[in-house]
Amino acid sequence: MKGILEGCILKIIESRETYGYDIVSQLQDNGFTEVREGTLYPLLLRLEKKGLITATYKPSPLGPSRKYYTLTGEGHGYLNDFGTVWQEISKSVNHIFEGGKS
Repeated sequence: MKGILEGCILKIIESRETYGYDIVSQLQDNGFTEVREGTLYPLLLRLEKKGLITATYKPSPLGPSRKYYTLTGEGHGYLNDFGTVWQEISKSVNHIFEGGKS
């Protein structure tokens, strides 16, 4: 699940610079209802350490500064690779669930 979440997080960040709470909300809105901020922030830290995302603090209109995330060039490459592998895996799983080869 962790690898799938990482790919989904990168896809969300790819579309626009965003912050943690917004990422959690988007994940939950798309069916990852059990994902909480306590799950997300260690993943964001790991992605940042891998060089796949960068983070910048920006003022928030509602209180303290927020940490906004953007994809790096390496992050774009990783996301493309993830998409390719995901398509292959989902095709194989779907094939098995649809009866597969006898």
